[in-house]
Amino acid sequence: MSNINFNTTNQTWRQLMGNGLIYKVPRFQRDYSWGPDEWEDLWVDIENLFSPEGEPGHYMGYLVLQSKDSKHFDIIDGQQRMTTLSILVLAVLKHLKNLIEDGIDPENNRKREEQLRNNFIGYLDPVTLVPQTKLSLNCNNDDFYKDRLVPLEKLPQRGLKPSERLLKNAFEWFVRQLQQTCAKDKDGRELAKFLTDLSDRLFFTVITVTDELNAFKVFETLNARGVRLSPTDLLKNYLFSVVCRDHCNEHELNALERRWHKMVDRLGSESFPSFLRAHWNSRKNFVREAELFKTIRRNTPDRQAVFELLRQMEEDLDVYVALSNPEDELWNEDERPFIRELRMFSVRQPWPLLMACFRAFDRVEIAKILRSVSIISF
Repeated sequence: MSNINFNTTNQTWRQLMGNGLIYKVPRFQRDYSWGPDEWEDLWVDIENLFSPEGEPGHYMGYLVLQSKDSKHFDIIDGQQRMTTLSILVLAVLKHLKNLIEDGIDPENNRKREEQLRNNFIGYLDPVTLVPQTKLSLNCNNDDFYKDRLVPLEKLPQRGLKPSERLLKNAFEWFVRQLQQTCAKDKDGRELAKFLTDLSDRLFFTVITVTDELNAFKVFETLNARGVRLSPTDLLKNYLFSVVCRDHCNEHELNALERRWHKMVDRLGSESFPSFLRAHWNSRKNFVREAELFKTIRRNTPDRQAVFELLRQMEEDLDVYVALSNPEDELWNEDERPFIRELRMFSVRQPWPLLMACFRAFDRVEIAKILRSVSIISF
């Protein structure tokens, strides 16, 4: 790991959101996806912090960031937690806004609302009322977050994308939880104290890297230690950023997004990085898992190479998925017994070879090759 340029620190939520730091979910990172189960888990952890026998702090896990200037950070892993915490802040601000509108200690509550907003969310331009936020979400969620949630606008009931509805529901869920706890006495001081105390008691292990290759190596290391992160998202971000580097066509990007998600969904329980490595080894020189991302980055320098990689992956996908399922409709009765044998003994080493053979030979030859592979394997 001596060549990896990264640093690791433990930071509280308050430290993360302070000192003018700006966070961005990469444009093509996955949408907001947390639902009631995750909100409930987080809220229970928060309630436990404030119980008489509660712990002094709560560990929120790893936060993987990428930055070249120590002020602007891309969130490589941890966006669901960071987004949900921002929504919780907005729920607190909503209650303070209600107190102000109801004439309850309006001057002090206005000061509290402004200070908490500046500390955790950002600020509203006094002329345009356009939010300048500390957190930006991906291309599908950012408009709703900044135009509806951050200004505490009335939220629409219809015409929302699924992830926008999750953002809306999360906000309303936390508003209700606060109403039943620290907001029930209509005391702005209690709301402010809750949020400031919480910000000092939630802490992350923050890993900051300088580029995608270092981030991918961090993912591999953490995954080897049982911390499941998502290198698939990292690879997607890199490939899509290449497409957008010189020319960014929205229609083209939307089509690319659909094709990508279709592949990921088609794989189901299969690992995308495992598929990608099998695909690569079936067409190019052999590459080890540790060198996969570096090799792909070196071989996809421009948008043409990215589209060609995507097309070839789509071409190989059906065979890869079928290799794990003897009952797949791809197989005929001559081939199926050999696939069943490979599956029974979890033999996967020949998969790149078999994927290459499917592109080169007819089905009569494929059955012979499968038979030979089965004999050699056992």
